[in-house]
Amino acid sequence: MQKVLRKRGERPPVDLLIVAVTSPILAAVYEEGRCIQTFSREGKCSEVLPPLLHDILYSYKPEAIYYANGPGSFMAIKVAYVMAKTLSVSLGIPLYGTDAFAFNRGRPIKAVGSSCFVKKGDKISIERDCKEEIAPFSVPGYLDKRVFSDRSEPLYVLPAV
Repeated sequence: MQKVLRKRGERPPVDLLIVAVTSPILAAVYEEGRCIQTFSREGKCSEVLPPLLHDILYSYKPEAIYYANGPGSFMAIKVAYVMAKTLSVSLGIPLYGTDAFAFNRGRPIKAVGSSCFVKKGDKISIERDCKEEIAPFSVPGYLDKRVFSDRSEPLYVLPAV
């Protein structure tokens, strides 16, 4: 692979991944599918994601945005979607989504109280009194674009009323 020489101050084209369904908020930058930088910030998505994206946009030029569209904190999912969609539209780049289970090895995801979101096959549901371990989220070293789709709207999993 040949290293591309860039002019000073030139922002390299990258793919951007955002995993913001719960704290810590994670982001990663990928060049030719390989992770070249990761970011992790504790706090509320609405307070942490804007400055995080500012820092990323200062150094990189996203060509596409990939994000975890749920399940997780409803507010975090909404904020992440609005910010990612705004960047997508304003920069003229595509936005792709996938469920958050792609970033925690398919383990349960914390819901309200002692409940958790679980995925069995293609079905996501809520289990009460979750006994399984809640695994932390992580960003992959390689961005597998096959797990994403252009259906990027938030994935809300609500219990039956």
